[in-house]
Amino acid sequence: MSQAGVIVIGNEKGGAGKSTIAVHLATALLHAGATVALMDLDLRQSSTEHFFDHRKAWTEAKKVTLPAPLLVKLGEGNHLAKAPEAEQVARFQEAFQEMSPRADYILIDTPGGDTAISRLAHTLADQIITPMNDSFVDFDMLGLVDPVTLELTRPSLYSETVWNARKERAVKTGKQIDWIVLRNRLASTDPRNRRRLDERVQALAKRVGFRMGPGLRDRVIYRELFPFGLTVADLSPSVRPVAVSLSHVAARQELRAMMQSLGLSHGAGETLVAAE
Repeated sequence: MSQAGVIVIGNEKGGAGKSTIAVHLATALLHAGATVALMDLDLRQSSTEHFFDHRKAWTEAKKVTLPAPLLVKLGEGNHLAKAPEAEQVARFQEAFQEMSPRADYILIDTPGGDTAISRLAHTLADQIITPMNDSFVDFDMLGLVDPVTLELTRPSLYSETVWNARKERAVKTGKQIDWIVLRNRLASTDPRNRRRLDERVQALAKRVGFRMGPGLRDRVIYRELFPFGLTVADLSPSVRPVAVSLSHVAARQELRAMMQSLGLSHGAGETLVAAE
């Protein structure tokens, strides 16, 4: 049994913002004082793992101290990505069991696709967080709509994956998985299209049992800080690789709102004051 809270960032569609959510969630938890073990299951791209490698390099070069997760590297290079599924699963289980007694949270970022270790990770989750861009393109991974009426017809591939994980978890432990869909990268879109999407998302939420939460908008600051391995939670008078503006203050508030919707201590860092 895991002693840590297990949070899985999942969506089988690429480009939904999983890694962006993962690094912001991790740094917010770290600033809240939690011990976080982080596992990146995208064995080829490893964007989340690279982010924290950048963080280590930047803080060492600038001689500043920032909290860092227990970064669990499942393999060197692309070796494990090319290994048989059984080897991947065994390595994941070994690393998970090793981290469980050492962390307050185990945060698992999953790839944009269906893999054996991703399915296994979902069955271990206390929370599954699914970022979804504000479009029917992303909704298609969660639910299918009639092409004529746009009415919801049935859950789609990823919803079935989560449904199966929740059943397996309930049978094994008697516990329920809390599934949250974050409306991520919201943009100014046609109000009629957004209303249509809202209605379908709400209908699917009732049908398959997830709840909604606010995600992170498509802001320059999130991309601007990535090369340094930093997030808006890290910005302070001593950590300021870019000039702070009102948009950065808004991004900090956005992160707080996301953490609150997840029921986690926000840990969004010091109060920011925008430059004149």
